[in-house]
Amino acid sequence: MSQDDRYRTTSWDGDEVSRRAPSEPDRQPERSAPKKKKKRRKKRTNPLLALLLWLAIVATSSAIFAAVGWMLANDFAALNKPPMETTFQVTEDFVSEVVQEKQENGQTKEVTHYDMEKVAAALKEAGLIEYEWFFRLFAWFYHADTKVSQGAFLLNTEMDYMALIRSMRTTGGKTETVDITIPEGYNVKQIIELLAENGVGTVEDLTETASSYEFDEYVFVDNENLGSVSRLEGYLFPDTYQFYVGARTELAFDSMLSNFNKKVYGNDELEELLETSPYKFEEIIAIASLIEKETDGSDRSDISSVIHNRLENTGETGNLLQIDASLVYAAGRPITQEDYATLDSPYNLYQHTGLPPTPIANPGLASIKAALSPADTNYYFYVLNPETKKHVFSETLAQHNKAVAAAAEAASRIAASEG
Repeated sequence: MSQDDRYRTTSWDGDEVSRRAPSEPDRQPERSAPKKKKKRRKKRTNPLLALLLWLAIVATSSAIFAAVGWMLANDFAALNKPPMETTFQVTEDFVSEVVQEKQENGQTKEVTHYDMEKVAAALKEAGLIEYEWFFRLFAWFYHADTKVSQGAFLLNTEMDYMALIRSMRTTGGKTETVDITIPEGYNVKQIIELLAENGVGTVEDLTETASSYEFDEYVFVDNENLGSVSRLEGYLFPDTYQFYVGARTELAFDSMLSNFNKKVYGNDELEELLETSPYKFEEIIAIASLIEKETDGSDRSDISSVIHNRLENTGETGNLLQIDASLVYAAGRPITQEDYATLDSPYNLYQHTGLPPTPIANPGLASIKAALSPADTNYYFYVLNPETKKHVFSETLAQHNKAVAAAAEAASRIAASEG
């Protein structure tokens, strides 16, 4: 560019633009502007329909909450419940913990806390409340776990939650307790009479419970064939118990059945022996009951051997056990000579082979062990000598007849000396 041309900027700019402009092929194709998507129009909900739906939901929810609230209120306040009164027992099993708590005066006091879940479940079972969880909620709010106490209490369906808790205090009508020892060899009827004598319940109520109440927690109890107290025979464990006077009668039986469940049915040693025994559990208890009624206290295993030998071998007895105690159980009174041949009962083991249909008494642990572990003998007979007050065991009928004659002579001598 000449010195003169450098000032002609117009022409220079035109040339520069022409020089720098790209050729046609190098030009980029022009992009078309993107098309805008059409927005879909949302369908509008009918406002009237929405309002009606909302009102229906509110009305339904309100009705449900009102119904639930009314049911809970009825249960809490004991409204509209059929009248019923019962003795309710707070047992030691309900205790959750015993702690030492510091009092305001600085001293410590032993405080017992009760498991309100168990209490609520028992109240529900007794028909005193309907909603266990609601009672537990109230009990938690009211700190009821330290406000109830062990004992038997007279409660009814007219009591609200507060009244139930207050009535389960020692000041709320606790009944007295009585210690009773159930002797080994007692049958159910004898146990009922003993309980009635000590005020646990009436003979009628105890008998009805023993024959008809379903103790479904215990698999060894026959809950299908109700109607006879014999179904509990053998399972009311002999021991010393503390019963509440006037409490619900099933609680007394439950204590004895629970004890049997722990000491016999749940006994590992007995379970091992049972595994090698040819007899079922209920048959062992029946054998044990016969031993208990026949033993002098020192010969359980020998009597057990006689029973096993007669059951397992025809021998000289034809599988007849011929045990007087079972015949006495059938008669319910002292037996006569005629009863041996004429008393028609499956418990008459002079007429029926094998074991009686149920145990005839409630045996102790020693007799149950003897039933599982008989002595190794060939004995088939025994007779009580009235002078020595011991049984004489024999292997043959001839030996037995001689022992019977000797026992008769001994009885004559005793009678003569007393006369």
